[in-house]
Amino acid sequence: MRSGLSRRRSRLLAAVAALALAGGAPAWSQAVSGAAADGDLRIYSIPAKLLYSHHNDDFTVRVRKPGRPWRDLYEYNVKVDLDKPQDASVVQFDFAGRVEVAVQKNNGVFRQVDIRPLRNGVKPTIRNGIVYFTLDAPQNLSVEFDGDRLHNLHVLAGGLDTPPAPGPDVVIYEPGLHTPPEGETYFPVASNQTIYIAGGAVMRGTFRPTGVDNVRILGRGIIDEPADQFVVHNSSNVLVEGLTFLSPLHGTLACSGSNHVQFRDIKTFSAGQWSDGINIFACSDVEIDRAFIRTSDDSVAVYATRKEGVGDTRRITVSRSVFWPDVAHAMFVGLHGDSQKPNTLEHITFSDIDVLELDEDDPEYEGAMAISAGDTNTVRDVTFSDIRVEHVQEGKLFNVRVVYNAKYNTSPGLAVDGVHFKDIRYSGAGWAGPSILAGLAADRRVRNVSFDNVVIAGRKLKGPAEGVLEIGPFVDGVTFK
Repeated sequence: MRSGLSRRRSRLLAAVAALALAGGAPAWSQAVSGAAADGDLRIYSIPAKLLYSHHNDDFTVRVRKPGRPWRDLYEYNVKVDLDKPQDASVVQFDFAGRVEVAVQKNNGVFRQVDIRPLRNGVKPTIRNGIVYFTLDAPQNLSVEFDGDRLHNLHVLAGGLDTPPAPGPDVVIYEPGLHTPPEGETYFPVASNQTIYIAGGAVMRGTFRPTGVDNVRILGRGIIDEPADQFVVHNSSNVLVEGLTFLSPLHGTLACSGSNHVQFRDIKTFSAGQWSDGINIFACSDVEIDRAFIRTSDDSVAVYATRKEGVGDTRRITVSRSVFWPDVAHAMFVGLHGDSQKPNTLEHITFSDIDVLELDEDDPEYEGAMAISAGDTNTVRDVTFSDIRVEHVQEGKLFNVRVVYNAKYNTSPGLAVDGVHFKDIRYSGAGWAGPSILAGLAADRRVRNVSFDNVVIAGRKLKGPAEGVLEIGPFVDGVTFK
């Protein structure tokens, strides 16, 4: 009998051969590293050097256009959950129109399959132990067998993209394995460049655009196990779009001291300490859109002065995204600033967000939607709208406070003024602790918090309620409707 490794190797080699036949790839290297097209379906494989080291054999996953042959996908292994890192799986493909997806669980039997976010309404059918479902729009999903959310399958089903035309300011990383230039830590970036990372390209390193303007870094490639965060620093008019980050050591993306920055269609998975999804440090006019973030720290954290980013933070919008913080917060605002030159964080909006899970056992850091004003910060005009929270293992739904965090702050925060919760839905599943609003002192207050159509376990929130919402001291102007 062949060993498990031999079976896995045979299946991978068969998949590569099938990809080459279907896509017309003439050589081994192109089949392994590149993309194959089937009309409006594109699938990507992996550089040969990483073929076995990055694979997870928990699932066999295939995709096809209706009526066409099934195409095998490469199942990446990713670590999730800081508390006790576990192996989960990721597959990716791009399409237009409609596709059918088939998933075989390779180890053990199962009784139930959930596909989340639930609001997407993707319904599986099961035939002969194989799960089938149909997609008619790009979306990012978690496929979970018998409630197992630590060894699940993440399906990244994107839309088709168009590579930029060649030109003097266009840099293209073709399918294959790439490392920064010899002696460098980061891949180079210059003003006015478009950098395209093709599907099938794997970058063993990351970017740090600094002091640049009018830059686009986009594509369907993978940033693999970066040791440092991808930071846009002291720059303007920068777009980062379409990339997938696997197992960043610390954070995924950050905006630092920059303006007019867009992070779109970013996918990331991590299990490391301080491995936030996206950080905002002293930036203005930042857009985060269509992100799928499963990290072992805050999904999105918005601060003022922090590290090299110095100053206020204004006009931040986060929309149409899926967050899964295995620890800490999904959406977090306000902790860091400059106690000597107090900062303001204002005009911050989170909208159309699905929170799949929340798990944090330290009360200081609990909250799917959290504001902790520290370091003499003033936080004002923050809106959370159209937010859906599916499950809370441990933590709070809302946590709005002026704080002094002895570990991170050099002074207490100054004020929180104007927080709006509108059209919030929490299923009630799991074990959420009571949400809280609290100021710190008579001159360090929380003011003007509104709850509009907030529904928890099927009941509209109409006021403070034991075990649901507590209003602490130094809080003014709380309304419900």
